[in-house]
Amino acid sequence: MSSGTVKSTGTAFAVVEALVALDGAGVSELAGHLGIAKSTAHRHLTTLEQSGYLVREGNVYNIGLKFLQLGEYSRHTRPGYTLTKRIVDEIARETEERSVFIVEEHGQAVYLYRGIGPHAVTTDSTVGTRRPIHTVAGGKAILAQLPRERVDAIIDEWGLEARTDATITTRDSLYEELDAIRERGVAYNRGETIEGLNAVAVPVMSAPGEVVGALSVSGPANRLQGEWLEAEIPDLLLGLVNELELNLTHSDRFN
Repeated sequence: MSSGTVKSTGTAFAVVEALVALDGAGVSELAGHLGIAKSTAHRHLTTLEQSGYLVREGNVYNIGLKFLQLGEYSRHTRPGYTLTKRIVDEIARETEERSVFIVEEHGQAVYLYRGIGPHAVTTDSTVGTRRPIHTVAGGKAILAQLPRERVDAIIDEWGLEARTDATITTRDSLYEELDAIRERGVAYNRGETIEGLNAVAVPVMSAPGEVVGALSVSGPANRLQGEWLEAEIPDLLLGLVNELELNLTHSDRFN
């Protein structure tokens, strides 16, 4: 842990994240998972439970709903969230696929809101899901609007992890892709996160040079291909984003 941080606070959040990964755990399992003493695990679990952040059933601790309140607060403070919800739902209805509003936080792509069309496929992407930003269409749409030094900093911190054989894994290739996205105004993901899943996204700007996030549509490659992927959905997204950006420009608080 770097200087200037509090070790016990870091451990507390490690406990929370471990309980999510383990889908709930007892003291012994958690201690083994984190490599900490059982007494340390017990103190953290007890403190978090008494604070209302964990619930316990028998000997198993899990995440409490108090985190839901905090997550909703955080989501509503994001620029454009309230305005974007209607647009995302409309995109899902029009395309009958899954639509997502994606933002960047700490160099990762975060799914802030999701719309589900009648033909949407089931994946492990839910609200709050974080992805390597270079692997998703919405993430690349955002990266294309960021200053070069910010993109460099994100790559330096997170690297260019490969999720599939199609994932971009070199800095030069990513820069070439971002140049192309800026030129055409649209980003694509052709099986870069999940094999057989394609996506298209456009950035959402609150002002020139100020990217708020990105709107994305994804679906099976056998459906999202050809003119549907490369022209019709992008035209729909660009039209709706234009409306959204006008509202953002004239909204005092961007919500």
